[in-house]
Amino acid sequence: MGWFWAIVVGFVLGLIAKAILPGKQHSPLWLTTIFGMLGAVAGNAMARGFGVEETPGIDWSRHIFQLISALVIVAAGDSLYMAAWGNRKAQRR
Repeated sequence: MGWFWAIVVGFVLGLIAKAILPGKQHSPLWLTTIFGMLGAVAGNAMARGFGVEETPGIDWSRHIFQLISALVIVAAGDSLYMAAWGNRKAQRR
């Protein structure tokens, strides 16, 4: 069940990050989900580093760290994706 929730959270974080970032992101949905999963893991590590282990109720500070991490990873990952695959698509035309 842990992998299922990791995929769901990664999917949601990736989509939110894509919606917040300006411009068009060209990475496919499966890659955006992986970027979101990486953002969730990095955000959890950052939250632990700042001393946010568990809070009563909804853990908003941890979610903010996850979203910020997902924004950075989606932006960087999309630029790497375009650098690697964008040129190949242009050459085929």
